[in-house]
Formats: sequence, structure tokens, C-alpha cells
Amino acid sequence: MRLMIAGGGGFRVPLVYRALLAGPFAGLVSELVLYDVDAGRLAAVEAVLAAVPRQATLPGQARPNGRAPAGPPVRSTTSLADALAGVDLVFAAIRPGGTAGRTADERVAQGLGLLGQETTGAGGISYALRTIPPMLGLADAMKRLCPDAWLVNFTNPAGMVTEALVPVLGRKVVGICDSAGGLVQRAARAAGVVLPEGRLDGVGYYGLNHLGWLYRLEAGGMDVLPGLLADAGALAGFEEGRLFPQPFLAGLGCLPNEYLYYYYDTARAVAAMRSAAQTRGETIHRQQSALYPRLASAGAEAYRLWDAGRRSREEGYLAEARPAGERRDEEDLAGGGYERVALAVMRALSGGGEAELVLNTPNALIGPDGAAAAAIPGLPVDAVVEVPCRVDAGGVTPLPQDRPAEAQLALMCRVKEVERLVVRAAAPASNTAPASNTAPPNAGTRREAALAAFARHPLVASDVLAARLLAGYEAAFPELAARWGADT
Repeated sequence: MRLMIAGGGGFRVPLVYRALLAGPFAGLVSELVLYDVDAGRLAAVEAVLAAVPRQATLPGQARPNGRAPAGPPVRSTTSLADALAGVDLVFAAIRPGGTAGRTADERVAQGLGLLGQETTGAGGISYALRTIPPMLGLADAMKRLCPDAWLVNFTNPAGMVTEALVPVLGRKVVGICDSAGGLVQRAARAAGVVLPEGRLDGVGYYGLNHLGWLYRLEAGGMDVLPGLLADAGALAGFEEGRLFPQPFLAGLGCLPNEYLYYYYDTARAVAAMRSAAQTRGETIHRQQSALYPRLASAGAEAYRLWDAGRRSREEGYLAEARPAGERRDEEDLAGGGYERVALAVMRALSGGGEAELVLNTPNALIGPDGAAAAAIPGLPVDAVVEVPCRVDAGGVTPLPQDRPAEAQLALMCRVKEVERLVVRAAAPASNTAPASNTAPPNAGTRREAALAAFARHPLVASDVLAARLLAGYEAAFPELAARWGADT
């Protein structure tokens, strides 16, 4: 298959290439096409990829004849039309505004005493408002140039972006994130449960992207999750178990996705972020600004430099939720996550066998009569949700889940309303109608929809703060104000 990566100059692209060298995904891709608007970043990533076969494969992967295998041929381009020609599948991982834009997303929110995080809360809304328009442009180009191709979306905020793309691409788009699947795997190890490769038998998980809960984990037909939640020692053995007090988890009756830390312990998260000398975005911006210019001319050292930067970056992930000095789990630091999920989706869609994965897809379970039921009861059938799914050559099918507890369902419904307001606010001027028949009514102009999204988000919940946030983001990103001008 011919694979194109939109955002081909991105920092995680070498992870995808590395996974294609050996193991279950070797031979899956016949050509890798890297597309990016920044030729300099493309050149840096190409240098890293050229060095990978001389350096390493994934930890634990065998090297045929003692040598690292050759990967698929790589071609890079700054032309979207050229990149999409003959493509079978697209991975999308773009960041409009780069790491400087991420820093503004964080700083505007922190300046008002709110959570400054790139995917959650105010920063996530700002990021989505800037990201959805170019992603819609990519989807439109795919419809014209490679209408049979699938889009696997890494671009954050993954749930919101995927929600915006479904009306354009239908069932040919799926959103991925390694956070939910990682939680399932870590909880299973802690509970002594062996999950068969590519299967989620006995696993119950429901939510939205970065807002979900593991509520069932079976072994031998018995749910072992209550026992895990009662075992403080076992919980201390993995990151999500350490994020929340054991009595809280036992009372909750499920394991939250790590990003729910920002909802359940907001004050501590905000305080930790505000006390840091730099935001996460500023740290990454400084690192990448120094690293990328070195990579293009580093030759055989390019992979080593990149891998050292990757480990440093991964070590700082969600640092505000960990005690000072606590290191991340070594398995997480070894790298890998997004790319394994994405390539597993690609392999299954191409006829390489069925797989079960936690993915972002519409909530509809289509019956034999064509009627739709909800995979997560209580949420609209056309809403993009994050649930275990079966993937095969026929597409992506969500698996039915239990109805969430009322508090969890209420939070999901409120955040989904926010997401749909953001999708409306980010829509092209020629299409400001709601993307679905269950989108929030009476959203008004696109600017009014954006304002309502900030105000309705549980981590803002204030009309006054919403107005200040929107004004701050319009000042940081003048293209937003220019977009609203088309409504008048």
C-alpha cells in the first residue's frame, strides 16, 4: 500500500518508519510519501529515516541476518496534489502554527488562571479552531484526488477533528490516540490479565477522546477490575493508577483516562502548570528549534540525536501530574503507541486480518434493517466517540458498551456539545450549517459558536472568561478574527 503522512516533517514520523522495518508491519507499505508545508522539517526527518536502518529497530524486534532491514522507499513533497496521487491511505498529524501556536494556546488560558493544555479545555478549543479548517481542506482534496483512500487522523484534538471530517469522508475516516489503548494494556498487566494480540475480549471502555473510562476488565469470564481498584499496591505499579487516590478510584468503580486528571484535580493541575518556568509547549518549542536544524546535516548521527530528543520529550509528558523527580514507565519511554495503533488499523483495513482497537468513530451501530443504535447509550448515534472497535477490510465498527454512570454521561454530553460548537465555529464560510442534525441549535454566527464553546466547557464555565479567552486567542491568531469577518 502507498501511505502518505500529512505533517511528514513531524517529530513522530520516525516512529512510523521504524515500525515498518521489522515485525508485524514489515512489508505493509510499498511507498511512504511525506507531505509537509515546511521543506526544512521534511529534510530533517528524511535525514533521521536514512539513519534508522544503521541504528535500530523497535526494541525486541529481530534483525534478519543480524542486520536492520531496509524500509519502504521514502519520497517527500510540499505539493499536496503530488502527495495524494495514487495514495491508498493517509495518516494526518498536522500542527498549524507549530509549537509557537501551542505555546499561545497554553499561555492565553494560563493568563486567566485556567488550565493551559493543548487538547483539554480552552487550549484544546483554540487548537481545534485553527486545525479543523486545514484538515477539512485535506479531506476535500482526498475526495477529489484519491476518493477511495482512508484517512487515519492523529491530528489533535483527535475527537473534535474527526467529528468535523465525518461529514466529508463518511466512514472513510477514523481517529486514533494511544492513550486509551495504553490504559487498557497497563491495567491488564497490573491485574495479571493477558489480552490476546489484536483482541479486546472482556474489555469495557467508553468516552470521548481524552475523556474516557475503563469500566470492565474480564479474565476467565470474571470482571477483575474491582479487585484491581481495591489493590493500592497494584495501582501504584502504573501511571493511571498513581494519578488518582485509591479510595477515589474504588468509589468511582472504573479507571479514568489520564487526561481526566485535569477534570478531577483541576486546581492542582493548574497550580503545577503555573509554577513551572515554561509551559509544555515552550519546552518542546525550544527543544525542536535547536534540534531540527542539526538533523538535516547530522548524517549517521541523525537518528541518535532524534531518539535522545524523543526520550527527553516523552519524559516531560503529563509531568504536572507526577511528583517531582518521578520518571515515566520505561515501556512508555521506549517509544511507540500512535504508530502501532495506526499501522494496525491500516493492516486490518487492507485485508490483513481483523483487529480490535480503541478508536474514535461515529457512535452508530447499524442493524440488519439499517436502523442505528448507539454504541454508547445516551450519546447521539452520529457523535464521534472513543470505544473499542472491530476493524477489518469492511471498515471500522464500534462495539456496544454499557450505559455510562450518570455523572460520566453528563460530562461526556456537555463536552460533546462543546465539540460540536467548535466544529460549527471552524466550518468554512460557505458551510456554516451544523455538521449533524444533533448539533447544538441556535449557535448563531461562527464567532458566537466559538464563544459559546468556551463558555460551556466545564473547565471554563463562565461567559466572562469565555469572552476574555476568545479575545486573547483572536489577538494571538489574527486569522480567527479574519474568519469571523466573513460572517458579517
